[in-house]
Amino acid sequence: MNSQYSYSFLFRSAALCGVALLSFLNCSSTSSDLANNNDNPGNNGGGSTTGDPVQVWLTKGDQSVKLQQQNTAYFSGNQNSGTTIEVDASQAFQTVDGFGYTLTGGSVQVINQLNAAKKQELLNDLFSSSGIGVSYLRISIGASDLNSEVFSYDDMPAGQTDPTLAQFSLTKDQAVIQMLKDILVINPNIKILATPWSPPVWMKDNGSSVGGSLKPEFYGVYAQYFVKYIQAMQAQGIRIDAITPQNEPLHPGNNPSMYMSAGDQATFIKNNLGPAFQAANITTKIIAYDHNCDNPAYPLAILNDAAANPYVDGSAFHLYAGDISALETVHNLFPNKNVYFTEQWTSSTGNFGGDLDWHTKNIIIGSMRNWSRTALEWNVANDASFGPHTPGGCTQCKGAVTITGSAAYDKNVAYYIIAHASKFVPANSQRIESTQGDNLSTVAFKTPAGKTVLIVQNGNSTDKAFNIKYNQKTAPVTISGSSTATYIF
Repeated sequence: MNSQYSYSFLFRSAALCGVALLSFLNCSSTSSDLANNNDNPGNNGGGSTTGDPVQVWLTKGDQSVKLQQQNTAYFSGNQNSGTTIEVDASQAFQTVDGFGYTLTGGSVQVINQLNAAKKQELLNDLFSSSGIGVSYLRISIGASDLNSEVFSYDDMPAGQTDPTLAQFSLTKDQAVIQMLKDILVINPNIKILATPWSPPVWMKDNGSSVGGSLKPEFYGVYAQYFVKYIQAMQAQGIRIDAITPQNEPLHPGNNPSMYMSAGDQATFIKNNLGPAFQAANITTKIIAYDHNCDNPAYPLAILNDAAANPYVDGSAFHLYAGDISALETVHNLFPNKNVYFTEQWTSSTGNFGGDLDWHTKNIIIGSMRNWSRTALEWNVANDASFGPHTPGGCTQCKGAVTITGSAAYDKNVAYYIIAHASKFVPANSQRIESTQGDNLSTVAFKTPAGKTVLIVQNGNSTDKAFNIKYNQKTAPVTISGSSTATYIF
């Protein structure tokens, strides 16, 4: 992420959403985040305490309640005067691969500053089923702009090349590899998407980590670079589920970055990357694009290429420009291909309530209602200065947590945005139909265990009473103003 273009879009989108971009007080990380809130009066508007129960978890935009379980509601047969949100499991849509973040090199660096006990506590909180159950991670192939330095896995002295990739090595990512191993102990089934910000600079026409394009004579070598990467990670016990050929291919101003047109990406996939994976018996998915929703023509150009299409699993999107409905546009034209939402940052200048509302509405609910298999926020962690980052990299990217010392961290808004889905909607859940109304945005799922999960974002500043209708039964509930709630039944 991380472009100036991206930043300016945040301010535009924030203004459109009526979000005041103010500094806010981070919440501290304690076990009370998951404690029952017994101060909630009544029964979430339910009235009755008989009938099938509905578990309720709430985060308020004013931060007075953060991922706290509320009093149980019930399918009592009663109704309140509010709108009715109907959940219909007979209408089923895509299967979910997971919810999560990008584990940047910088995130690993700052998490490793925690003492052993606190680090294990954080990893358990993020990745275990007793925590928020993050089920999908994105990582960078080589450095992203949220690394402390720029590197690839085959850097050479200026003027030298390595077309046989004899110098290929993962050494500079050993800390990331070790943390992935630690995470896999906690959740062996977590899925991993890997994305390069830039190839080795000797493969590029400008010889720089910033911008430039892949030289045509190195297309085949770069395809083998991906093969070596996937095989080397597998040798470490880390399976890469999917790759994208280039992060934000239309934004060459980041450090590192590279420009890759849709035509070039189609050529690379059909002539080099796809055949290289096939020859090496690599089953890792190839996902096209990985950039903003304002340009669905890019992934469509690749999907429309008859030779590239068979190698491509689907398309990945960010939302620093455009509308989340672009995912459905692409899905409808190629319903046999998947769509993924893979990155959205929260800013150091953001407002908790505004970010909770916009991101839950667009990234969690919006991407899922538009056929995405994933919903990912940006970096897992940062330090108190919103680092580390490369020279020219993102200076305002606020992760899910901020590491504030060797034994302390704060949970930020992105933690709660993802948690309201990841904690309750495990991988292989299926989206089902849910209605919306009264400025209540919704998405619903059926989990592999047979639970029904309904996520609701109240875009109103005031509390809203509404009814959950499921299988001809009704549960009257009330959601606080400017809040996110997850209902499980």
